[in-house]
Amino acid sequence: MIDVAPFAWPIEHVDTPRRPAVPDAEFARMRAPELARIAAARAVDTGSGGWRQGFFWPAPGRLSGRFGAQRFYRGGEAGAYHSGLDLAGGAGAPVTAPADGVVVLATPVPFTLEGRLVIIDHGMGLNSAFLHLSAIDVREGEAVRRGQRIGAIGASGRVTGPHLHWAVKWRGARVDPATLIDPAAPPR
Repeated sequence: MIDVAPFAWPIEHVDTPRRPAVPDAEFARMRAPELARIAAARAVDTGSGGWRQGFFWPAPGRLSGRFGAQRFYRGGEAGAYHSGLDLAGGAGAPVTAPADGVVVLATPVPFTLEGRLVIIDHGMGLNSAFLHLSAIDVREGEAVRRGQRIGAIGASGRVTGPHLHWAVKWRGARVDPATLIDPAAPPR
């Protein structure tokens, strides 16, 4: 049984203006094929058993952005709710698989928002996405083990500095990655 309870999501104030938007038609033209690739990757069920494992932290570093937080930019402009965890481990720090799985998307050519992106299917509809990488060390279709290096922290895509954005979905629903961490996992 799962208990659902209210939670006081954090508010974050970011001392930077929001970036100017790309013209709608141009952005939509660039974004549509990227979103299609992401959706197709997240729909893949490889049969991996990684979902059974307690997850490890995928990167070292300070937790610089929390799941569910809403960001307000300089000038008070509200941003979207944060859909993952941000780990500021420094440019080039290793990123590792938090649990066993199969790489279902690896984008050496950066996407407009996500930059260099890796998505791992952990099975049973559970997948992890790793955004803004500076390097990708795995390829699509590759089976990975918990703790295996998959890339490096970077600042690709739409970011204000180097960090790893780790997002988790289960059957299409966003999940706080911190809820999957094994209490005995090595520290960040």
